[in-house]
Amino acid sequence: MSVLNQLFNRGLLGAKCKTCLTLGISRIKLLQNKRDVHLKLMRKEIAEFLQTGQEAIARIRVEHVIREQNTWEVYEILELFCEFVLARVPILESQRECPTELQEAVASIIFAAPRCSDLPDLLHVRNLFAVKYGKEFIAAASELRPDTSVNRTIIEKLSVSAPPADVKLKVLKEIALEYNINWDSTKTETEFSKKPEDLLNGPKQLAEQPHAHSTPERREGASTVDNSAASLNGKKVDRYVQSPTSLGSNSVTPRIIGSSTREQNVEPITEIKSTSIQSSDVLQRARAAIAAAERASAAARAAAQLVNVRFNSFKLDEQKI
Repeated sequence: MSVLNQLFNRGLLGAKCKTCLTLGISRIKLLQNKRDVHLKLMRKEIAEFLQTGQEAIARIRVEHVIREQNTWEVYEILELFCEFVLARVPILESQRECPTELQEAVASIIFAAPRCSDLPDLLHVRNLFAVKYGKEFIAAASELRPDTSVNRTIIEKLSVSAPPADVKLKVLKEIALEYNINWDSTKTETEFSKKPEDLLNGPKQLAEQPHAHSTPERREGASTVDNSAASLNGKKVDRYVQSPTSLGSNSVTPRIIGSSTREQNVEPITEIKSTSIQSSDVLQRARAAIAAAERASAAARAAAQLVNVRFNSFKLDEQKI
């Protein structure tokens, strides 16, 4: 019989699972009582802030109150699931797979155990379920895969995202009513309605400002061109026909002449620079060639002198002989 139990992973829960679940239930009750006292103190502090006009601090503290309330609700649901599983431990031992009626409770405990650090007993229960059903079952519940059945309320209450503005405003109004405070919520509503500024759009707006300033100038230029065209179509057509070169002389021709004169002035300067660079290179090369020629002539003179000296010495030796 023991071999069959080991084959079907039976006998691994048993007393350990019961003790861990009972300890977890008692710990949850103690923590709920502590959180009740803590929540009352926090709500009282927020009421004092609202009464003294310190709404900015109250808007920050209300988030902590909401998180504490969410944790308290999660503990309440986990307590019910632990009692439900504790009553059906023999069913878990007798079946190899997790029963369908216990899948939500087991998956919710597996999901919430690492997220509730105040409940270490649930981690021991999670490890027992890992031995019983395997690591894939634990991973599916922890990662919220589609085939798992984790309680949706637990998922929402244990989320790390900030509470929405309407929930924060609702809790603040409840606290004001609880402590009989005449509180005007218009300022807080306007603060909650503001959208957070997107800092990434700042440089784009600054970059778009020059374009925005440049477009009116283009429009003004286009309007002046249109006006000139309209004047051409009017009574002054004959005058412009007689002297077409005078058309737009005040605006267009000076710019063209100025640009052409600048181009003409720039070209000679560049030519002078290029010629001066080339002439300096030629002079350096000529100087180097002259210096090499002088060295060669000096070496030739020295060689000739040596030859003359040797020849003269040879003649003197012959005369002596």
